[in-house]
Amino acid sequence: MEPVYLFDLASRQSTWLSVRQATIAENVSQADTPGYTAKDVEPFRDVLDKTQLGMIATTSGHLGGDFETARDVRNVEAEPWQVSASENSVSLEQEMIKSGEVARSHQLNTAVVQKFHGLLLASLGKR
Repeated sequence: MEPVYLFDLASRQSTWLSVRQATIAENVSQADTPGYTAKDVEPFRDVLDKTQLGMIATTSGHLGGDFETARDVRNVEAEPWQVSASENSVSLEQEMIKSGEVARSHQLNTAVVQKFHGLLLASLGKR
């Protein structure tokens, strides 16, 4: 039986999501700091492009692709919606939207892992 990497991939995305949420929190805490430049982390798909983990197609109808990990998450400069007179590029509205995206992604990640775990238990006759 081939190893299943879904749990590893979900764990890496969860790590990436926590780093992104911490970056968003830092931006919000610096919203009134003159000259502060908002940060974000590189997109998860870019992190996945660097991984050694790959998908294997067992039939010709499967999609191929490489997946990356969140172990090399780096901060990138966020694109500001506006820059204030104090040259601070933090937009609280933009940060709240990003925070909502992180929350939804985390909920989806958790739901997929729970369903996959249930599937594994069912296949072993444990459910």
